[in-house]
Amino acid sequence: MQRFAFVVDMVPERREEYLRLHAAVWPQVEAALSAHHITNYSIFQIEDTLFGYYEYTGDDHGADIAQVDADPVMKEWLARTDPCQVPFGRDARPGDRWRRLEEVWHLA
Repeated sequence: MQRFAFVVDMVPERREEYLRLHAAVWPQVEAALSAHHITNYSIFQIEDTLFGYYEYTGDDHGADIAQVDADPVMKEWLARTDPCQVPFGRDARPGDRWRRLEEVWHLA
């Protein structure tokens, strides 16, 4: 099992829209994630910053994420949620949205 953590900021004017969407995540989105070995997925909020965490139980994370991204329902979901987000931090590069965090410690 691998752990992944990410951070992103919300567009303040779209905060309520993002939170409304995540109050009722589409079942097809959850099914697509689960089908590609993504488990224990959580998103936390502090002010306009989001922290996401999930565990990956498969053998090829890159391939599974590519399949999730290719799913038509996921594309529609991201078309609704992506405009609510801006990259976190002043060092974000164009195209960065959710920025992956490096794990520095874990209590097993």
